[in-house]
Amino acid sequence: MTKNKDLFRIFGLFFLFFSFFSTVYLRQFIGLNFFLFLIIVCIFTDTGGYIFGKIFKGPKLTKISPKKTYSGVIGSFLMALLFGLIYIKYLGKKSRILLETDPIFIVLLILFISLASQMGDLIISYFKRKAKLKDTGKILPGHGGILDRIDGIIFVMPIIYLCVLPILINKLDLIK
Repeated sequence: MTKNKDLFRIFGLFFLFFSFFSTVYLRQFIGLNFFLFLIIVCIFTDTGGYIFGKIFKGPKLTKISPKKTYSGVIGSFLMALLFGLIYIKYLGKKSRILLETDPIFIVLLILFISLASQMGDLIISYFKRKAKLKDTGKILPGHGGILDRIDGIIFVMPIIYLCVLPILINKLDLIK
């Protein structure tokens, strides 16, 4: 997407490598339930933005991604919060992190994950616009490609690894 700009390619490869490392680390050492929690929040952030944006429309958020609206942003946060809490209540019972953490912290964590996911989506949209690309693939027609399905996750995993995991490790004494 960068049209042969070596510095961007190197940075992009480094970032993707670090994102992959963060994802593997979180899945391997923090547990499947917390990992699935992160994925669920990202998926419903994306879904909430799409549904609320389509239904309520409203003012556009930015020129970077012309279909994004303020109602979509609000819907992203609401759906992420709703389904994140549903996941914890019914499926996250085996995750020590999700069960032993203060409920207010969990709500703030869900909102933070949703924000990071939305920022990842906007950043990838920015690079697509710079490269004059509408879609990054044809595997998922009408969805902008596989990258549009995972762009939020690509940003969330390293952010959780760097910013949230140290707090959780200290708070819950996860590593002994």
